[in-house]
Amino acid sequence: MLFPSSAAKAAAITLLAILTASPAFAAEAHDLPGAAMSLWWALPFAGLLLSIATGPLLYAHFWEHHYGKIAAVWAALVVVPMALSFGFGTALTSVLHTVLLEYLSFIILLFALFTISGGILVAGNIHGTPAVNALLLLIGACLASVVGTTGASMIMIRPVIRANDNRPFNAHVVVFFIFLVSNIGGALTPLGDPPLFVGFLRGVDFFWTTQHLLTETLFVGAVVLAVFFALDLWFHNREGGQPKIKDPTPDSKIRIRGLPNLPLLGGVIGAILLSATWKPGVVFDVHGVHVELQNVVRDVIIVALALVSLAISRKEYRRANGFNWGPILEVAKLFAAIFICIIPVIAILKAGMDGALSPLVALVTGADGAPNNLAYFWMTGALSSFLDNAPTYLVFFELAGGDPQHLMTTLATTLAAISTGAVFMGANTYIGNAPNFMVYAIARESGVAMPSFFGYMLWSGAVLIPTFVVAGWLFFG
Repeated sequence: MLFPSSAAKAAAITLLAILTASPAFAAEAHDLPGAAMSLWWALPFAGLLLSIATGPLLYAHFWEHHYGKIAAVWAALVVVPMALSFGFGTALTSVLHTVLLEYLSFIILLFALFTISGGILVAGNIHGTPAVNALLLLIGACLASVVGTTGASMIMIRPVIRANDNRPFNAHVVVFFIFLVSNIGGALTPLGDPPLFVGFLRGVDFFWTTQHLLTETLFVGAVVLAVFFALDLWFHNREGGQPKIKDPTPDSKIRIRGLPNLPLLGGVIGAILLSATWKPGVVFDVHGVHVELQNVVRDVIIVALALVSLAISRKEYRRANGFNWGPILEVAKLFAAIFICIIPVIAILKAGMDGALSPLVALVTGADGAPNNLAYFWMTGALSSFLDNAPTYLVFFELAGGDPQHLMTTLATTLAAISTGAVFMGANTYIGNAPNFMVYAIARESGVAMPSFFGYMLWSGAVLIPTFVVAGWLFFG
């Protein structure tokens, strides 16, 4: 889910994404002649991202009721010209490949994590001292790599708000919650953040991210958490001279409700690991698209676990969590269009230096031809700050060659730079990652005086950007 920044900035950054992309795309563009395709083919992708970024700000009421139709129009502007230019069969195969092998698995996982985590309620309340708040953020960040940043945000945001609802200074707690729980904490597994699951679908091993992003995640997470603790301690000391606020939710024993959902989350992880290790060699051909049995079994199991969660979870727990289908429906519709609109961009990237997006190669490649990992980190991160980080990750994954085996080994540092840039820097704005604006909206609804879009960027600019500068120099410089 993406949300508004200023139209001008979104347009500029979208244009940068479109004008700066290139090399070999292992993503199979299905015989689309990428070398002969101009940048006009990338305009629907740019237009869709710009619509998503500006719609909720410039025409919120219309967007709320018609975002699915708007997304469908942009997708049609890819599919129809593709069929007319290259033939119905080529267009159909390209769309089926994207839908069957990438989009369905992607949205099924998000649906399951959203549904199952929505049935887990953290009830009760504790007093939000600096130590308690730091512990809550640490728990949420660890949880993010298990149930996803969206799931962890849903589970933890209301307990964090309740713990601090009698403090005159509490907006910073939610800001750092977005930093750590809604973004940075999701870097250690493909479950954690959508771009990493896209990488898993492209062939990156499940535990590759755990092994290769652990040091970077621990460093960035520890620095941000330490800054939070010092800042929260300062605010807490200042509150000593402030008028006392009656606690609207007095302290009470913490209780976790909906525990039967926990083994269901374990089942989701097990299903993904099963698809990564069990290779029966059974393949179904769907109009030239090869669908492997293990992936079908994985997706069926994940859907079944989500349905079991709906059947066994008590409705009052979901109501207390503010659970509704709106967010996942929006994600499903918008990402269907995103995955379709990116098809011609992938074809052009596959053409490499012969394609219309070749200028990006010079920006991320050194004089000796080796990848510039620091450039990959910052460019992936800069675009992930304003555009959705999943398609941004995909563009740079393919820009680096798109071969998962090569990226996991010889170019492991490059893949780590792309992965951390996409995940970490989604925290730079309210629109960088799906949970960010959701947390913002819940906090505002709960009475927290959250900073504006640019006010939030002052926070991220002061805390995150210096941290990323040091991390980039240490790990990718």
